[in-house]
Amino acid sequence: MALYAALMAGQAIAQCGPPNLSGDLDFAVCKDWPAYPGQSISAEATFERAAGSDVGTSGFYDLDLSIAQDGQAGPIAILHQDSAFESNGVALSELTLDTARYAVAPEVRAFGVRTRFTNSSRLNPLDETQLTLYIREGETLRPVLQQLLVYQYGGEWDGSCEGERSEITRTVEIAKTSSHGYADLIVRTRATGTSSVGKGDACKDKITESKPVSTTLRYNGKSYVLPQGFKAL
Repeated sequence: MALYAALMAGQAIAQCGPPNLSGDLDFAVCKDWPAYPGQSISAEATFERAAGSDVGTSGFYDLDLSIAQDGQAGPIAILHQDSAFESNGVALSELTLDTARYAVAPEVRAFGVRTRFTNSSRLNPLDETQLTLYIREGETLRPVLQQLLVYQYGGEWDGSCEGERSEITRTVEIAKTSSHGYADLIVRTRATGTSSVGKGDACKDKITESKPVSTTLRYNGKSYVLPQGFKAL
């Protein structure tokens, strides 16, 4: 809630500065928005532990977003989301802003928030990144694509050689077609699988790479609809 309180107090944050972190598990990031000269985007994920827990990474993250304009006191648009992310065995490890050219509608440009989650298991590793796109509507921000799984790496092995691992990578492109006034999104998925067998120096990897698959996401009037398996946990 730290960033949200500062925004409501009308503090000027038109230029990116050092992160304002209140806890060792909090994340904050700020980035200039090339699509709109003089504007910057700020994001802060504030951790709150689950009830009854005083240690560990089990809990939820509130997310605060804002857009600032050079020369103006206070933000020009904000959004606060309670319990936007859950941390339970797989913890938030990175928060970044994505300012690629997401021209989702005439005169409407979206920006992305990417969140990376990892666990600490050596034998059952998991690493995944999700992407949420937001647009500005007056003085507020609204998500139009929520928690698209753009990267995932995971598997299980015996700590020596034998096991299986998989990796999925997705990219997002703007299509020429549209639905309900918003451009369709083309998501290209690449999947790779690795299986290992043997002992010691005899350990061998077998890599299987699937043919890239393109999927079209369409806007239903409120948000882009994600097929099964495309939404992050």
